[in-house]
Amino acid sequence: MNQGGPDPPGFRPPLPRHILTFVSDTDVAIIGAGPIGIELAVALKQAGLDYLHLEAGQIGQTIYDFPPQMRFFSSPQRIAIAGVPIHTADQSRCRREEYLAYLRSVVEQYDLEINTFQRIIDIVPEHGGFRLVGETSRGERRTHHTKKIIIATGGTSRPRTLGIPGEDMPHVDHHLRDPHRYFRRRIVIVGGRNSAVEAALRCHHAGADVTMSYRGEAFPPDVKYWLLPEINMLIDSGRIHCHFETLPKAITATHIALRPIDGGEAIYVPADEVLLMIGYEADTTLLELAGVRLEGAERSPVLDERTMQTNVPGVFIAGTLSAGTQTDYGTFLENCHIHIPRILAALTAAPPEAPPKTTQPET
Repeated sequence: MNQGGPDPPGFRPPLPRHILTFVSDTDVAIIGAGPIGIELAVALKQAGLDYLHLEAGQIGQTIYDFPPQMRFFSSPQRIAIAGVPIHTADQSRCRREEYLAYLRSVVEQYDLEINTFQRIIDIVPEHGGFRLVGETSRGERRTHHTKKIIIATGGTSRPRTLGIPGEDMPHVDHHLRDPHRYFRRRIVIVGGRNSAVEAALRCHHAGADVTMSYRGEAFPPDVKYWLLPEINMLIDSGRIHCHFETLPKAITATHIALRPIDGGEAIYVPADEVLLMIGYEADTTLLELAGVRLEGAERSPVLDERTMQTNVPGVFIAGTLSAGTQTDYGTFLENCHIHIPRILAALTAAPPEAPPKTTQPET
């Protein structure tokens, strides 16, 4: 009912959520519209295959969640997709905003149809294929039937958590926002790898009072070479504070308690904002729903690397999700492009790609 007056002609009240179901039928469903998902869509469209493309957020959602102005470690040619080159204004490595604009241009250039903001919440084997149940950002349920599924949701789709009291408080975040937010705020950053170090530097330069907590006795040597000298200098000079060999114990509205790993007394640090930059992990929910077997501490999916097909016939994986949740990273966007021709060959019954060759990524 329109509370501001009579209902307009033809108005119908919305149906309950469970009734709002739209059905489609397709040969292949791509789940995930990051760079590899988009590159897959281009390949399938050029091959004339019937496919449906679904994405829980916006295209490039994981990259959208990167800090503003973050620069890729990989050079532009290594992260370019679908044969479309990347040109940056200063011929240097791509920034977050440049890469998002690049992804939009690829989607428009190839006129790709991507159903964004539709999260898959269930996968059910049926009728020689699979039933996918999606839910839109408006709460509508949509059902799709597909013969084959390609899951390309990435290996860093959700933040790691600590499981400590106060972790879900409103001033605690797993993503660096625009550094202007932290001007003259006391911010505690937990972590000591690239994301944490870059966040500390950028917040410091934006006028924040920065304290770090890291479980190691020093930052790892593989921190980006343009970040490590500066963070060490600022800590040595006392302009950024760092409690090495500590772990968070609890977060309150005003402080974060840090516990020395040697078992000493907790340190209580004032905090207006807390950034938990402790890494990200693969969301394996869809793999589990599909019946894909996961192995090892990294919960990496069982698959044939020649075709990228999992132990479940008809279910393929593309991109960094193929390595599960990585501890020591070896699978990146730049060395996942080969997944596209392997999957395409499997879908079209072409001869499979040769076994993978070991390549050294720039990242």
